[in-house]
Amino acid sequence: MVEIMGNKWHEECGVFGVYSHSADVTGYTCLGLQALQHRGQESAGIAYTDGAWMDVTRGMGLVNEVFRHQVPHMENQYIAIGHVRYSTTGSSLLMNTQPLIANYSGGKLSLAHNGNLTNAAEVRHKLEESGSVFQTSIDTEVILNLIARSRAGSIEERIVESLKQVKGAYCLTIMTENKLIGARDPQGFRPLCIGKLEDGWVLSSETCGLDVIGAEFVRDVAPGEIVTIDETGLRSIPFAMGEQTASCVFEYIYFARPDSIIDGQSVHDARFMMGRMLARESGFKGDVVMSVPDSGTAAATGFAFESGIPFVTGLLKNRYIGRTFIQPNQKSREKSVRLKLNPIKSVVEGKDIIIVDDSIVRGTTSGKIVKMLREAGAKKIYMCISSPPIGYPCYYGIDTSVRKELIAATKTVEEIREYIDADGLHFLSLDGLKKSFDKIDPERLCYACFNNSYPIKQGEQPPGASKYIFEERAKK
Repeated sequence: MVEIMGNKWHEECGVFGVYSHSADVTGYTCLGLQALQHRGQESAGIAYTDGAWMDVTRGMGLVNEVFRHQVPHMENQYIAIGHVRYSTTGSSLLMNTQPLIANYSGGKLSLAHNGNLTNAAEVRHKLEESGSVFQTSIDTEVILNLIARSRAGSIEERIVESLKQVKGAYCLTIMTENKLIGARDPQGFRPLCIGKLEDGWVLSSETCGLDVIGAEFVRDVAPGEIVTIDETGLRSIPFAMGEQTASCVFEYIYFARPDSIIDGQSVHDARFMMGRMLARESGFKGDVVMSVPDSGTAAATGFAFESGIPFVTGLLKNRYIGRTFIQPNQKSREKSVRLKLNPIKSVVEGKDIIIVDDSIVRGTTSGKIVKMLREAGAKKIYMCISSPPIGYPCYYGIDTSVRKELIAATKTVEEIREYIDADGLHFLSLDGLKKSFDKIDPERLCYACFNNSYPIKQGEQPPGASKYIFEERAKK
């Protein structure tokens, strides 16, 4: 089991799909996955079909590593789905890479999943008791089995029947021999959007995936909606619409690319406003404002705009070191912070610095950054965080620590300030966070990691957040 370094939570996956009789669907899918690479760096895969045959190419590593030699191709291919993964349920193993592919009574089926099912263990146990055999340790295979076992007529009816048996977060891209299908859970925890090509359609976790292949944004898939794309065009099937939505607020704080638009809200604009709210709330004064790149940059520029204090690049990020957030031991993790970020001494020396970051999870990385800045000659260091303190774990597809490892679960803000050795520390208030959104209703977002108010019914919340739940159960 690997350990995750430092301050950041890690989103689990990105999904992508293309339907077109004229475009290079696997090539477009590869480009889309590269645009979504920030959502997962453990593995990547593309499944594709020509209407008669279906195949999948998957591997461990980044998209350009998995498809280093060539993008998979099939004569007359016209549908493809792709996936980039950061594991939240199931170990980081080749067998757990997606998309999954299977034969069932209706033909062939491939599925890619972004999210986390809160009742996966319970449903899988029932399926195993009734004879289902599982090849992976990921909750995605639960959905695949439910669809394959369904006796409903059409594939859409099978999917509806299956999704009514699972709970939690899921955005799906599903491919049959002649259809591309997308689905989003009733709460809309994770994003999924629709794009239009000249001769085809696209599904993507974020709009940045549409931009890279020149697809025109059409709309977001609504929470509780299934969309089917085939030779007749696009059709909508509402299966659980009308429930209270609870989209993940961390998509706007950290996970999504800043050039994406989710449910009508610009991610960059929301982060910029978070920085402005930080400046108003904190009242910190300094010589310069800087960010922890890249996720804190938009908020830092907002802070500088509101305060009138100049924004500078004071930390240099090494963009060529790959997946440094996974390290085998503490000593390696400490070295990787210095490898990934390094202060520019001439910028910070002798200055009172306001540094902006998006979140603090364990506090270890923040402490190392403060230490580096002091060693570079910073006079005073004020840290501003563009989210409230994270005191509770997430069950909906974010790889979080158990609660006792979340620093805000056991320490006050003042104690955290002392722990990271900053001269000042301010977390954006929940009210300030909500005021940062101008295009969406902030009451339709999930803030459970801040306020312990989970958007699931009593009794459905799992007892723990272990992503190795199926492996652990097998050992008992």
